[in-house]
Amino acid sequence: MSTDSIEKRILLKAPRDRVWRALADSTAFGTWFGVQLDGPFTPGATMGAVLRPTTVNAEVGDAQKKHAGIVFEFVIERMEPERLFSFRWHPNAVDPGIDYSAEPATLVVFTLEDDPGGGVLLTVTESGFDRIPLERRAKAFASNDQGWSLMIKSIEGYVMNARQ
Repeated sequence: MSTDSIEKRILLKAPRDRVWRALADSTAFGTWFGVQLDGPFTPGATMGAVLRPTTVNAEVGDAQKKHAGIVFEFVIERMEPERLFSFRWHPNAVDPGIDYSAEPATLVVFTLEDDPGGGVLLTVTESGFDRIPLERRAKAFASNDQGWSLMIKSIEGYVMNARQ
């Protein structure tokens, strides 16, 4: 088992363009992810975000409530339409009294592939945990591993119920 990266996969029985919009449109992303963002996604942009528990999935929203109002940033890396979306952020940066900006960021990559049986295989990979300070590393990894398990349920609920 790797201590440097987390990978989650889910088969979404939805059109590829709908899954892409859920990732690449900052308003749609914010809805299922549970954040209010300060603008549209563009490569190189630093996005300000405020955690607002999602209403798409009750389990996810309940898990997010303890961190409601947390402010954080992430930097959009790449956007390859209907194929790849990635950003960097500071994992588990939930203590408002700590400045995480000097820490290395992890890289979150969403990739889309057509599934031979129909639908889209979404893979979420977060890597770079081995560079996180040792005193935070294990907790950040465990928290985000659990978090991505919840988030793939949330995006599934969003794309299956979105009226797009």
